[in-house]
Order: sequence, then structure tokens, then C-alpha cells
Amino acid sequence: MNAALCNIYPIFKFSETHSQPSRCPSSWIAGRSSNRLPTPRSLVIETVEDQVDGEARSESVARRLILLRHAKSSWTDRSLRDHDRPLSKAGRADAINISHKLQQLGWIPELILCSDAMRTRETLKIMQEQVRGFSEAEVHFISSFYSIAAMDGQTAEHLQQAICKFSRDEILTVMCMGHNRGWEEAASMFSGASIELKTCNAALLEATGKSWEEAFNLAGLGGWKLHGIVKPNTSQ
Repeated sequence: MNAALCNIYPIFKFSETHSQPSRCPSSWIAGRSSNRLPTPRSLVIETVEDQVDGEARSESVARRLILLRHAKSSWTDRSLRDHDRPLSKAGRADAINISHKLQQLGWIPELILCSDAMRTRETLKIMQEQVRGFSEAEVHFISSFYSIAAMDGQTAEHLQQAICKFSRDEILTVMCMGHNRGWEEAASMFSGASIELKTCNAALLEATGKSWEEAFNLAGLGGWKLHGIVKPNTSQ
């Protein structure tokens, strides 16, 4: 029940419905309507709580988007492709830190869309090991997240398409994990603010809508609310 109604007695609405008797006397069947007894009445009770719940299901809700850049990667093995570089020791520590900070803030995603690069996979794996909520989320690895981040001005639209494809209306928090320059560019375009995302930084964005498609359409570019940038440590 809506909090505003908690201290109010339930309001009841009464309406009448008519039901047929289960066994009809022969005199009724013969058409002797003058001898018919009044049809029994039954009450249908509808409470305010029922009305509120029905209204709530049709209203827009807050939808939260986490744009997280991968943790710091290692350059020790120069023979590796960029796609295959693992996390550095500092990067692993930052991944642990950011997972707990997001948990403390209550920003735990139900859906995670992640680049398939080694450093994003390792960042996610560490976060899942640290916080149960991340391991319970639905996860999709998307190879295009790696390449789109290098293309000017295309990441925001690509993320929108991916979220609308993989998400459902009942999912309220989505996290997209990827790379710069695309990730900070997308965060800036969605929020209308100039955002810098260093490694393992997360932009927390929010818009409202009955669905993710509606949230994106209503907010447009520049209309998402920026709750803040979460960083693994104060040195950043």
C-alpha cells in the first residue's frame, strides 16, 4: 500500500452482482414469475490498496544505468594483443574496491552487458567474487562493446540499442562495462555534463519510463540525471 495511505482506514466500495439459484423450483420454470423470491445479493469489496497497486503498475519508474570502465590493465607482456591484456595488481584492487562501493550505494545491477575483452571480463569476475549481487545478475558479453568505444560519437546509441535488446521492463538497473573513449563520451551525452571516466570509474545515471525504450525516448540525449561518479579510491 502507498505510504500515504498507511494510517487511513481502508475505503470500501460496494456493488451488487446477481447470481442464479443452483436449483430452480418447478413453479419458476413454468413461468409463474409472480411467485419468484427476490434474487440474492452478494457484495464485491474493493479496497484502496487494490486500486493503488493497479495504478502503480501503469506508472513510470526510475531506471538506473551504470556505465563502468574496466579496471587498470597490465602492460607487462607487450606481445599480447590489446584485447587480451589482463588486469594489473592495482587494477584488481580497484575492482574489489568499486564492487563494495556500488554495494554500499545500493546500485547493484540485475543485468550486466560487458565487453568481451580480457580486462573487462576480469573486472567483472572480481566484482562477482566480492559481492553476491553481481554474481546473481544476468550477464551478456558483447564483442562490439570493444570496437564501438573507439568510434567517435557512436557509443551512446549502441549502448541504447543493446540495453533495449537484452533488458526487460521488470529490470530496473543495468550496468554496461567497457572502454574509453566511448564510455565517458556516452556518459557525457546521456547526462549533458562533461564526464571523465578513469579506469574503474562508474557513472551513475537515472531516467524514468514504463520501459527502457520509453526512458531513453523521454530523456533523450542530455536528459539523464547524473547521480555521481563512483571511484575506487580518493587518489583519482
